[in-house]
Amino acid sequence: MVDCPRYSLSGVAASFLFVLLTIKHPDDFRVVGPALPILAKVGEDALLTCQLLPKRTTAHMEVRWYRSDPDTPVIVYRDGAEVTGLPMEGYGGRTEWTEDSTEEGSVALKIRQVQPSDDGQYWCRFQEGDYWREASVLLQVAALGSSPNIHVEGPGEGQVQLVCTSQGWFPEPEVYWEGTWGERLMSFSENHVLGEDGLFYVEDTLVVRNDSVETISCFIYNHGLRETQEATIALPEKLQTELASSRVTGSSQPIPVRVGENIELTCYLSPQTDAQSLEVRWLRSRYHPAVHVYANGAHVAGEQMVEYRGRTSLVTDTIHEGKLTLQIHNARTSDEGQYRCLFGKDGVYQEARVDVQVMAVGSTPRITREVLKDGGMQLRCTSDGWFPRPHVQWRDRDGRTVPSFSEAFWQGSQELFQVETLLLVTNGSVVNVTCSIGLPLGEEKTARFPLSDSKIALLWMTLPVVVLPLAMAIDLIKVKRRRTNEQTPNINRENNNNGESMKCDHPLPVHGSFISPSGPSMRILILRVCQWTHGSGAHINNSARMQEELRKDTERML
Repeated sequence: MVDCPRYSLSGVAASFLFVLLTIKHPDDFRVVGPALPILAKVGEDALLTCQLLPKRTTAHMEVRWYRSDPDTPVIVYRDGAEVTGLPMEGYGGRTEWTEDSTEEGSVALKIRQVQPSDDGQYWCRFQEGDYWREASVLLQVAALGSSPNIHVEGPGEGQVQLVCTSQGWFPEPEVYWEGTWGERLMSFSENHVLGEDGLFYVEDTLVVRNDSVETISCFIYNHGLRETQEATIALPEKLQTELASSRVTGSSQPIPVRVGENIELTCYLSPQTDAQSLEVRWLRSRYHPAVHVYANGAHVAGEQMVEYRGRTSLVTDTIHEGKLTLQIHNARTSDEGQYRCLFGKDGVYQEARVDVQVMAVGSTPRITREVLKDGGMQLRCTSDGWFPRPHVQWRDRDGRTVPSFSEAFWQGSQELFQVETLLLVTNGSVVNVTCSIGLPLGEEKTARFPLSDSKIALLWMTLPVVVLPLAMAIDLIKVKRRRTNEQTPNINRENNNNGESMKCDHPLPVHGSFISPSGPSMRILILRVCQWTHGSGAHINNSARMQEELRKDTERML
């Protein structure tokens, strides 16, 4: 008997797994990229590289550079040539395949005129057949902004406000203040805004006591470039300027203006000072860009906000008295809010603030009636073209408020409000209602809906449904009566021919929206119908008279 070695199942599985792990794919390779991020300044060129290992030619491979999705590549190189027509949006005409050393598996992507949007991670993928490997490359884009500008705003009441501004930074920089001895000072507010060009504008404010420090410095630091821009101001010197003791005044009351009209913002220096040599700025929430800038006797168009371009003009008739008026043409809803008017010279500014209230009075309300399935009635009041959001009220004939069933508001493309409100009419005693739509400042438009007339109209609409079955039933009764009483004189017909009123012996139940089947109104209606249907055809020739009588009867029912 021969002894066979005994193997455990777990040992066999482990050995098999080891063999699989040690067997290489016939096309096995890996890709490596730079160990450190690649730094590039805005406007310069960036070179991204990656390496195929082991080193080998890439002539018969596909190399793809992409951001987050391989299907939207930045550039594709296949079988020794660049594949055209595939560049990711924003890279067209700015990318170039660089022949670094393709015979040794080294490839490079050049991005020309780097933009802030180019910042981030890129992937370099090598593919041969169905087998591929890739590596990531990090591109860090940076921009050193302009030298800071420090100006003084509104010195007075024992304290002064310093504003440090600069633009053209990427990524978002760090801003800090230092006093005379290098001590850190805490900012009062920070405003860092990403502009249309992808670069940051910074505006930091510091509030200090007039006599607390002599010199103050503003530092702006770019962490990517590890570079700083700074500016220093001698505070006592600035506080000795003529403008530091002046004051700017504007309207103390909000300025109302309708959409489409012109806004006029007037501010002036006190005491009167010739402002021809001064810089005058109208701002919204930040110093730059501005609504309108006047400097060196002209409009500075390059600093204007996009939404105000071509819509502002300056009235300078009284500029020698220190008084200027800014006109904003064709007012929009977005123009509503606060404006700041600044007079400045030598880095010292005085300001006034003015509020603008934009309004738009909408269309006259339109009321429509809708009949509900349960026989009730619903009034719908609509209007459009309002700003700001209006208030809506239903009122009865005596001016009392009637609660609405629902209210809906939405804004269109021009930010004007459209309104829709519903009123359920459940009380028959309500005669007339009014829909009022108005603005907080008192502008209002109304529409009246006469419910009494609407009920009559509604009854006229429903009467055929009520009267026709009733007339048919009475005709059947007449036929039956003639058959059973052929010898009996038809007293009802004679009396009706003589113009006398006739009683209907077989009234039928009738259901309507406004008439009670058991009430006196229903009995009047049935009697009138009996008079017509028992006639000998005279009702056909007197239809106008019968309609008039029926209208009077229905009015008495209401």
